[in-house]
This record gives sequence, C-alpha cells and structure tokens, in this order.
Amino acid sequence: MLEKDLMSLPESAGIYQYFNQEGKLLYVGKAKNLKKRVKSYFSFNPLRANAKNSLRIQKMISEAAHLKFISTKTEANALILENSLIKQLHPKYNILLRDDKTYPYIYVDLSEKFPRFELTRKIIKKPKIKYYGPFFRGAKELLNALYLYYPLKQKKNCKKLCIFHQISRCGGVCENLISEENYKEILANATKALLNPSILIKNLEQAMLKYAHNENYEEAAKIRDEINAIKALETKVQIDLARLEDFEIFALAIKNGICSTLRFIIQEGKIISTHSKIHILKEKEIYTNEIYKQVLLENFSQDTPLVSNRIYTYEDFEDRELLEELLSERFAKKIRIQVPQKGEKRKICDLAFENALLNIEIHLKNNDLSLMEELKHYFELENLPHCIEIYDNSHLQGVAKVGAMVCFKNGKWEKQHYRKFHLQEASDYEQMKEVLIRRTKDFESFAPPDLWLIDGGKALLDLACSIIASSGANVDVLAIAKEKIDSKAHRSKGSARDKIHSKRGEFLLKTEDKKLQFLQKLRDEAHRFALSFHKNTKKKQDLKSSKLLNLGISEGYLQKLLAFYGDFESIYKANYEELKMLTNAKIAQKIKDTQ
Repeated sequence: MLEKDLMSLPESAGIYQYFNQEGKLLYVGKAKNLKKRVKSYFSFNPLRANAKNSLRIQKMISEAAHLKFISTKTEANALILENSLIKQLHPKYNILLRDDKTYPYIYVDLSEKFPRFELTRKIIKKPKIKYYGPFFRGAKELLNALYLYYPLKQKKNCKKLCIFHQISRCGGVCENLISEENYKEILANATKALLNPSILIKNLEQAMLKYAHNENYEEAAKIRDEINAIKALETKVQIDLARLEDFEIFALAIKNGICSTLRFIIQEGKIISTHSKIHILKEKEIYTNEIYKQVLLENFSQDTPLVSNRIYTYEDFEDRELLEELLSERFAKKIRIQVPQKGEKRKICDLAFENALLNIEIHLKNNDLSLMEELKHYFELENLPHCIEIYDNSHLQGVAKVGAMVCFKNGKWEKQHYRKFHLQEASDYEQMKEVLIRRTKDFESFAPPDLWLIDGGKALLDLACSIIASSGANVDVLAIAKEKIDSKAHRSKGSARDKIHSKRGEFLLKTEDKKLQFLQKLRDEAHRFALSFHKNTKKKQDLKSSKLLNLGISEGYLQKLLAFYGDFESIYKANYEELKMLTNAKIAQKIKDTQ
C-alpha cells in the first residue's frame, strides 16, 4: 500500500502524512517538492527506511503503512498547514511546543490629541499605533505605575474634570487645561519609564514606605506586589546598546530530552521583556529546525502586533529563509531573520542561549521526571505524560448537569486551562461523550495533551479511545474507577484500591503505590472542580425558579441568604428573628408566610 502511495506523489509543494496500520497519524511534514522529499525517506528494492535519516524518522518509517498528501500552491502555504496540523493532531513523531497563550502589549495611539497607554493582545486597526512588548508578566502593574506617577489622561472617555485632576494625576485634558506640547513631554517621560522600569520602582518604593509609616499596611502590600512584578520584567544581565534599536532575539537549548526556548524583546536599545519556556521532548534528539519554525510561527501570528521587523536567532536553521518570506507576506513588510556572527547582537544571542541552558538546569533540579517516565513505561503509553487533562461530570438526579476538565502540566496545576461544560445529555456515559467531543473540536485552537485521565471504568475508557481515534490526535487514555464497597464508591484517602483501565488491560495497584496515588490526586481535583461548578450551577437554577424571587425579594438578598443558609430548604425553615437580622422585617415576613 505504501509503495502505491509513493507512486502517486506530485512534484509540487504540499504536506505529507504518514499513518500506521490502524490508521493513526504518525508524522506530518512539508515539502517544496513532495515526490523528492518523501522518496528521500526510503531506500528501494526492497522498500525500507533510509539509513541516512535520524533514528526517530527510521522508527517512524518502520511503523508507517499508509501515506496521504495535500498539495499547496507554495512551500510557505505548506509550512502554515503543517504547523496547524501538528498543533491540532499532535502526531506521534512530531514535536509539539505547548505555549498557546497570547501575551499583552502596551500600546499608544499617537493620532489622538492626548494619547494614553492601554493594554491589548491583538492588532488595533488604527493609524499611528506604537506597540511596546509583549510583556510576559507585570504588564498591568507597569501600566498602573505609569498612570500613578505621570499626569496622563487617566480615562479613555474623559468629558469633564474628575477626582484624578483634583489629586494632580491628570492635567485636565478634557477641558484643555494643559497644552499639547506639555502633554507630549509628559508622554515622552512616561515612555522612558516604560522602557526603563527602574525609574518607576524608585517612586513605588517611596510610596510603599509612606503607606507603611502611616500604618496603611494593605496599600503598602499592594505596592510591594507591584514592585515585585515590575522587577520581574528586568533581565538579570543588563545590556544597553549603543544605538536605540528595536529587534528580537530567539535562542533554544536542548539537553537530556528537555528543550528550553528563550525570547528577548529589545526596544530602543534596552531589553524590556524576556520569556523562557521549558518543553519536554519525546526523544533525546536535536530538533532545531522544527522548534524554530514552531516558535516563530506561534510568536508572530496574524493577530500579533509587529514591534520590530528584525529577528535574530542564536543559530541557523533549515527553513529560515522560507520563514522570512512567509512573515514578510503576513505583515506586508520586509522581515529579516538573521544569525549574527559578531558584535553586540552576537553577544545578546550568546546571553540568551546561556540563560536557556541555565533554565534546563533549574528545571532538572526542581522537577522529578521519574514518575512520568514510570507511568509511561508501566501503562505502555506512547507519550511522556507531562501534560494531562482529567475529566469528571456531576449532577443531582439529572439536575444541574455539568462537566469539568482540569489540567496538570510540568508538575503543577494549570488553572488557566481548566474548563467547565454545561451539559444536555441524561446518562453519565452520554454526558462524558458530550464533554470529550466538545474538547476534540477545540484541538486546533487549544492543543491536545499527552494524556486523558477519565473518572470512570472500562466503558468510558473505550468511549474516550474511540473519540480520540476519530479526531486523529495522538493522545493516550487512562480511566480510574473508584473502588466499590457494598456497591458504593469508596473515596477514603490513602486506602482506596481504585482500578486503572488502559488499552493494555486492567490494573489493581497497591494503595501505597505512587502511580496510583498520583492518579487519584488528579482524579480528586477534577471531582472537586466539577462538584463546585455543579453546586454553583444548581444554586443559580434554584434562584431562578425560587418562589421567593417571584414574591419580589431581590436576587441580592437571596444570594446573601443562600450564602448564610446554604440552600433554599434551610431558608424556608429559618426563624423570623434571624431572617429579620439578615434582611429586614418585610422580607422576613414574606419568607415566614411561605412556611
């Protein structure tokens, strides 16, 4: 079958996909000439993997049974499609860098009479916009500090003098009490502080000490937190360039199967923001070209503001010129991706690489990957489970049906990736099916994990496996079924012998086994999150259907009573004097009349 597929390849640009005997996607690649590129993977007569390929690719070819291709007009289009499919389907032998988060920029609209700084995560379609960033942390705190110490226009829609003018934090732009020239000078000073946050830190420290001296410790603590957030913006090694230049630096380091990527944002000759990311690789192999491609495409998407058209990388990579062409077309501006050989740029690239390498050492010191490797080996998983999504559903006799997903990644809970689902289906099986199908539809914008852990038995395991198979994504699946005692779920911490189900069979581990305890911990967090969401949903549903609301008692009072009593049944049973104390005599009497 594979030989037949090879015969049908065109001599055009496009992407190719290798599948195994079961139809599971193994690898996605792009090519300028599909026929030449794909044939380079093989030696012929007999057909076998080309020994010149890496061990990873040779292993992939040994599993391949079928090949598909999609022809595109240009190699640049193929690159975009390749990146999209890798992110969406997580093929077994491709790299997937997990950093889908978009970061804020601070921008100023210089076409306005009195410009002001604001936050954005996307391009603002207006003329004369100047962007600063992206800021990977501390953007909000930085913006607050700018408005605290520079008398800028404080409100977007300012129409009359307000409290900010009275406390000297605004020059009164709404009534032209300040000239455009003077305002421009204030804006220029604020911009200098934006590019050099240490100016702001001195002022914040003075304010913090003043609040502390006046025993206003709450405000002092808020400013302390702002100071720490702004300090985190500054790189440990300060570099001031001779010229006021704007550019970006990207570097990556790989060691012991761990990849560290690092990005420096340089504006007006200063490093204003840095971002580092750790990625666990599937094999201890060098993937420089694939990683640079993904990192640059993710960081310069179509919705991203372009701060500079000059990008420098620590080292060269195969598709550098192709990416230059693609990004230039995307932003309708000539983009340069270069590898500096000497001078200031080379020094900063070397600094970025050294920091990327240091981040790997720190990660290895702080994270024990042995448990993840043990899980992979013991349950015969295809992926090292450094990113795990855990699912549970909750309802009360078919009322307030909800689903929940929690995410555990790189040794910690990723609460920004938690998800809630309002459900329509009646049975537990159909509810889980609804949740998982909705999640797979989101794989393109929110990359799949390495492992799904389902709260349930073999039936739900089989369901999850079939949904993953139909999505084409490469995700392992485990299910954890609660131990039953007298037909009831047993949740006793430290002693429950829950069953683990996988495609390889059923596992009954000892209660002291770290693998079981870890999976129980994951399941319990999903259960907690689902139950909390269920309770809140039921409260809202009860509130809407409450006869007390129909009696004219406001939603605010009902929320207060629910917070105190816990449910409507307890409210109806409460005594008059207690109700009167919590609300007023009129409301207390209305509730009393329902008893």
